[in-house]
Amino acid sequence: MITTLVTADPISASAYGALVASELFGAVVTFSGDVRDNDQGKSVTSLTYEIHPSAQEVLLEIVTEVAAKHEVGNVAVAHRYGAIAIGESAFVVAVSSVHRGPAFAACSELVDEVKARLPIWKYQVFSDGTDQWVNCA
Repeated sequence: MITTLVTADPISASAYGALVASELFGAVVTFSGDVRDNDQGKSVTSLTYEIHPSAQEVLLEIVTEVAAKHEVGNVAVAHRYGAIAIGESAFVVAVSSVHRGPAFAACSELVDEVKARLPIWKYQVFSDGTDQWVNCA
């Protein structure tokens, strides 16, 4: 099973881990990319993600491609857009597999590929009044 979601709603690694879990698979690996209160030595006061209309389609392509390269069972990946509060998850990956090796490998590759290829832009505002756009997840 492959599940992908680009959403403005809250997401969590625990919910996605439960989604991919199965008695068929002994390993469940999750990743949660959470909004932090600092970047490049500056205090972050707010963060917003903007997405391209193709983001959902691109996310499904990435997940399908990476899952096919590894011996995994279920894979679920979600990325949020819009304003996201400090401490909330912005990006979640969950992978199940019979053994831990393929689950860890697929999870790591999914994080890297989504960050490299998903058409999403991060806008963050710093406490010193400056702001920054970043073309990456």
